[in-house]
Amino acid sequence: MRFLDGHLTVLIGLIITLMTAGAIVSDGNYLSLFNLQSMAGQVPEIGLLAIGVLLAMCVGNGGIELSGIALANLSGVTAATIAASFFSASQDPTVFSVVFIVVALATGLLGGLLNGLLIAYLKITAILCTLGTQMLFIGLAVAISDGRSVRVGAPGPLYEIGNGLLFEIPISFLLFIGVACVIGFVLRYTPFGMWLMMNGANPKAAEYAGFPKNKVIISTYTVSGILSSLAGIIIAARTINVKWDYGTSYLLVAILIAVMAGVKPEGGYGRVICVVLSAITLQMMSSMLNFMGLSNFIRDFAWGALLLGFLAIRRFRLLDLINLQKHAISASVRSPHAQK
Repeated sequence: MRFLDGHLTVLIGLIITLMTAGAIVSDGNYLSLFNLQSMAGQVPEIGLLAIGVLLAMCVGNGGIELSGIALANLSGVTAATIAASFFSASQDPTVFSVVFIVVALATGLLGGLLNGLLIAYLKITAILCTLGTQMLFIGLAVAISDGRSVRVGAPGPLYEIGNGLLFEIPISFLLFIGVACVIGFVLRYTPFGMWLMMNGANPKAAEYAGFPKNKVIISTYTVSGILSSLAGIIIAARTINVKWDYGTSYLLVAILIAVMAGVKPEGGYGRVICVVLSAITLQMMSSMLNFMGLSNFIRDFAWGALLLGFLAIRRFRLLDLINLQKHAISASVRSPHAQK
């Protein structure tokens, strides 16, 4: 548990190190207000997807969310298509924005609900289920948009969500932090959070204790779907266009963020604050690589290497903990006090 809790300290140390290194390689430009705002504005879409991955991992049952970015794109494409069919983004910006947001959230809710129902009642392994729904969501988005990008435009309220500032802080980043606080509170202080973690840590015990296993799984993946749709809304607000294949590398990055944050792939443990700091860390690394003039291919290579590295470290530390536990048990058995 020390190793898991130590992720918070490690992430804070990485952020301080990156700030220092970035300032050195960029002659101070890395820490300029504009660049800090730019980095903060890019964190929410991938951070929301990573929180969805955290929830899926924590609930157990081989849980992982592979359909997140596909559902985010489907939410954006569906919302843009429906909103544009009835309202003009330039003439009715407020109504257009409200309809867009409502349709996107409804799409994310239905997509997440589908995942939860399939996993809970058909007993499909989560990784296979979300892989299948990923392809389903991609196919639907392609069919709705004919494979082309769909223009959202820049209706005032929606544009402000993706590009506006409040007290010099991007509104999208404040929204991300607000959502993260709510999820973190629910996981730590509510019965639902206890059920979710217990189901991941010891599903048999949770079942014998009478926890509503299926309801917890369905609710978890539904919330994850809503988080994906929120990411889709922010993507649409930032880019003005939506397309079915946006953010193809986001799946890897979201999983990497969760692993770096110390979320247990087997379920039962994860901290939202660590996911937030992990997302910020990766964004800072990406920005620093840009200042160094390295290509996106180098960045993707770095992400893959980091994912494998953290998984390897976790594996070796887990083996060390198991060996220590075995030695402690052996010592207690050999102890004369234990024999008495």
